[in-house]
Amino acid sequence: MKATLACLLALSAAHLSAADDLSKPIEALRGVQKEGQGNEAAAKAWQEIVQADAATLPEVLKGMNGANPLAENWLRAAVGVLADKALEAKKLPVPALEAFLKDTHNSPGARTVAFDLIQRADAKLADDLTPTLLNDPSSELRRHPVAKLLEAGDAALARKENDAAVAAYGKGLGGARDEDQIKALAKKLRDLGQKVDLPKHFGFLMTWKLIAPFSNADRAGFDTVYPPEKELKFDAAYEGKGKQAKWVDFTSTDEYGKIDFNKPFGMEKSVVGYAATDFFSTEDRPAEIRIGCKDGWKVWLNGELLFARDEYHRGAKLDQYKLPCQLKKGKNTILVKCCQNEQTEQWTVEWEFQLRVCDATGTAILAKN
Repeated sequence: MKATLACLLALSAAHLSAADDLSKPIEALRGVQKEGQGNEAAAKAWQEIVQADAATLPEVLKGMNGANPLAENWLRAAVGVLADKALEAKKLPVPALEAFLKDTHNSPGARTVAFDLIQRADAKLADDLTPTLLNDPSSELRRHPVAKLLEAGDAALARKENDAAVAAYGKGLGGARDEDQIKALAKKLRDLGQKVDLPKHFGFLMTWKLIAPFSNADRAGFDTVYPPEKELKFDAAYEGKGKQAKWVDFTSTDEYGKIDFNKPFGMEKSVVGYAATDFFSTEDRPAEIRIGCKDGWKVWLNGELLFARDEYHRGAKLDQYKLPCQLKKGKNTILVKCCQNEQTEQWTVEWEFQLRVCDATGTAILAKN
């Protein structure tokens, strides 16, 4: 009996040790880089992780926080293998996954995986959790409660309970962040005679001053400091690419707030444009500037560079990038630099961005009139 107990304790200690040791293999996966850097070490580490106990799943998921896309793929695959084995053995650590999901400091991708695992293990718990995700920082997690509200609205409509349908659709629109769901909800509300002002609802900034075209030959314009980065003089004109660059007034009529440089300046390529606007805040407060753009871009708030992205034509979507910032009471000046490259394919002609101001949950902060 004593021998058996000793054996069990030894096995338990070894198991705990193995769990503690996952920090090194997880770091090996996080070290994967482009062009195969770190792949050999990652392959060995991956084999070690997938042999671990199911209780380590939250630890592996946590490894996805801040990981580069390649490392995240390795970790996501490891989670998949661990989860499949745990589900088969009915040992998925659902309470720990729920705690991981509820901690919004964890990355949206990892939390989405955690929710998907909860759905597979405990459908009722997933249903109970779904309404709590309506104002979640993760757009992907919001899709679940928004879909439920769409279904609830449709069911109410089928019962001819129009007021209940409007309430469900309206609540869903408040949480929706993906264009397909937004379009579906807006149409349903309008079909029921409701006015839907998407720019106001989401806080898109619609009226700007634009100036272009400056040169982006050899894609050097992204780092070139053109005059609007030094001063905002809206009556000034500068030497541009093949013509004078002058400021023009522009107000978007797009429901999703797209500021399209092609409209005032034509279908230019290898160029840089700037957009400036003032946002009047009712108070000093934290906020987020959220931008969607498929071109190279930079954003400044009150002269401070918030973020920059030197990439082209990788797609754009609502809330693609979230830039935490601090608004001051009164006037806040936002400056956007939008770079177009030399590609001429039809899918590269867009030279535009959309930008909105909101809080951390994505609720619009409207400017003071």
